[in-house]
Amino acid sequence: MSDDASSLAIMLFSEILTADQLLRSRLSRVLPKGMEISHFSVLNHLAGQSGEKTPAQLAKSFHLTRGAMTNTLGKLEWAGYVHIRPDWDDARRKMVAISPAGRAARDAALLGMGPVIAEIVEDMGSEKLRAILPTIRDLRLKLEQD
Repeated sequence: MSDDASSLAIMLFSEILTADQLLRSRLSRVLPKGMEISHFSVLNHLAGQSGEKTPAQLAKSFHLTRGAMTNTLGKLEWAGYVHIRPDWDDARRKMVAISPAGRAARDAALLGMGPVIAEIVEDMGSEKLRAILPTIRDLRLKLEQD
């Protein structure tokens, strides 16, 4: 990789990581008490799915280790946001579903996040964001291949 390409890559990833950190900080402040971004992400994923998922399926979806997902699911179960039960066909596995309380918590989080996201879109302009979305998506897809 040339020095110019290396410098460009460093600047790009520095901007992405800083933007991620700033966005997570803003969103964390408006989440319901005790909820973390990772909790919201799992609840949002489960709310959009029909049926149950295994912890391994969730870990794969979020590119996490099974241990990290088990930790997050334990916190969500303790809060009453998910139901975890044994798989009736294979006692070694568990099945996870969002609870009514989890759906309500996810909805409350979305209500809190809405104004933050709307402000960002308004400040930057939807056309500008629409233009960069394909590039960001392509970058994500490339990173998922590795």
